[in-house]
Parts: sequence; C-alpha cells; structure tokens
Amino acid sequence: MTLQKLWARNVRCLEEVSLEAGDYNLIFGENASGKTSLLEAIYVLGRGRSFRGAQREGLIRDGSAEAMVSARITRGEQTGQLGLGLSRGGSPRVRVNGQDAPSIAALAEWLPVQVLDPELHRLVDEGPGVRRRFVDWGVFHVEHGFLDQWRRYQRTLRQRNAALKEKTCRDLSVWSEQLATEGESLGALRQTYLEGLTPDVQHFGERLLGAEIRMEYRAGWPEGKTLAQALARSQDRDRRFGATHAGPHRADIQIDVAKRRARGRVSRGQQKLLAASLVLGQLKNLQGRTGTRSVLLLDDIAAELDKGSLSRLIDAVTGLGIQLFITALSRQDVPLDKPHALFHVEQGKVSSVV
Repeated sequence: MTLQKLWARNVRCLEEVSLEAGDYNLIFGENASGKTSLLEAIYVLGRGRSFRGAQREGLIRDGSAEAMVSARITRGEQTGQLGLGLSRGGSPRVRVNGQDAPSIAALAEWLPVQVLDPELHRLVDEGPGVRRRFVDWGVFHVEHGFLDQWRRYQRTLRQRNAALKEKTCRDLSVWSEQLATEGESLGALRQTYLEGLTPDVQHFGERLLGAEIRMEYRAGWPEGKTLAQALARSQDRDRRFGATHAGPHRADIQIDVAKRRARGRVSRGQQKLLAASLVLGQLKNLQGRTGTRSVLLLDDIAAELDKGSLSRLIDAVTGLGIQLFITALSRQDVPLDKPHALFHVEQGKVSSVV
C-alpha cells in the first residue's frame, strides 16, 4: 500500500493542501506552522478520528463549515480513491472509489496507518482502553471476521446494560448467555493475535531498548473461569450499578520489560521506546501475515528522544519497508539517510522542496 497523493481542505490551520508523497517524507517547519495538522489529515483518512484525541468537528478549520481529506492509494495492482468529508453537526461522509461507503472501516481497509507522537507513552502508562484499541486495530487488519465479531459483542453488551438499568427486568439469562458466547469468541481472537505479535515486539524491544518485552492478555474476567460463570457471579453487582463488570470490554494487556511491570515503573523515556516497539512490532506482524505495507507517522519525534535512541528508531523504521511521514523543526533534526521527499510548512501552507 502506498499513499501516492493527498488532498486536504480546511483541516485545522490548513486551508488547501495538495502533495505528491514518496516512500519517505520529511516535513519541516516552525512550531504551530501546520506540520501536525498535515499528519492528522492522513491519520483521519485511515482512522476516522484524530490521534490528538479531538472530536471530528475539532479538525474543521476555524470559520469553515466543513473539511475534506482525500487520497489516491495504490495497493498491489489496484488503485483506489479515498475521501472523507466532515461537517459541523453532521455525520462523516465516506467515499471509496467514487461510491458512498457505510462506515469508517472501509477507509481503514485501504489505509492502515499508525502514529508515534509526543504522547506515545500513553500506550504503556494510561488505562486499559488505549491498549485494547491497539490490539483491536491489529486484529482488524489480520482477521477478516473480527469487525463483525466486535460489533456483535458491543451490541449485546448495550442490550444487557439496558436490561440491567430496567429494575423490573428479572431475567438476564438470554443477554448473559449471548454475551458470554460473543465475549469468549472476541477474547480468543485477541489472545491468538497477541501471541503471534509477541515475537515481533520482542525483536524491536531488543533493538530499541536492549531488553526483553513480554505481553500477557488479561481477558476481563477472572482467570480459570468462563465468562458465563463470571457474569453469573457478578450479576447482583451488575444490577446495583446498571453495568456489566466482566467481559472483553474490561480487558487489558500487561506489559513487562526486562522482567519488570512497565506501567508506572519504568521511566518516561523507556515508556516511549517501549510503545514504539509495540507499534513497530505490529506493523512488522501485519506485513508478514498479509503483505500489507502500512503508513507510519512520526510527529516531532526528534524532540522526544536523545540522539542515540532517535538514530536506533529511524534505522528500525526504515528497515521495515513501510511508507513514512516525519515532522521536525528542521531538516537536520532527523538522521534520515534514505532518499526522501521534502516538504516545508509555513502558516498552514505546504510546499515541496527540491
């Protein structure tokens, strides 16, 4: 997969952007010039949301009613045209090859994109939700039936929670039985994926940290019990709080580095390199299993790492054979020795540098 050309209009501070991308792309400019906005435009086209946590409407340029991002993508012998329109108060409009698409997932199938940004430590140090999303992104791209399975579980979870909130509802057995079936299947997909991912993550852990990384899937219910047993045991508590307390929506991934629990126990610098190892391992795993070439965005990473760590990271990334977009204050900040396209951003305008 290669993003050949990108168009963006009214995204953050970017009024109108059109650029031809290469395999490696270095984007430089002063702070607040629009570099990160350019990466957001790419990310939202593959994910449907910003990596900065903003609501979709927050991506629309001040004073504008709508924003648009589109791209020409090649995937093997295929060429695709993706488009995403955002408007204030409206639902996103998704287009794939000139046709309306039912959901953001249609974009994700064409444009698998990951990001390493100044907040990448959150993958290690924040709550379980960010790690569940990390795993689910990977499973989505390697298991064809994962999205349908995830949706069935979420729908059943909503139905059971609604029944719990109805104090007159005495019989939860139908919802509990269905939730147990769907939840066990969803958890098994995640568990199998994580087991296959571990060797690739360990590879980058050795390269970036010089340490062994271990990952353990915590299913979201007590070990040694089925989900059906866990739901029966927590039923009184669930009724009291009107919410389901056992299931894969409560799952987490325990991450150890050098035989130490990573969350809350390793330095911020180690967290960043550990998170980078997870992301790069995921991209390597995806390429090995499906042949899919991903896009990786590195946002101002030179400001986050010392020179030695940055050099090791760039060497590891360029060895993956993925498409790369890097932002930096100056072109000298990043030790990128591969031939690359060069872009300068100033006051929301992007220009190619020859």
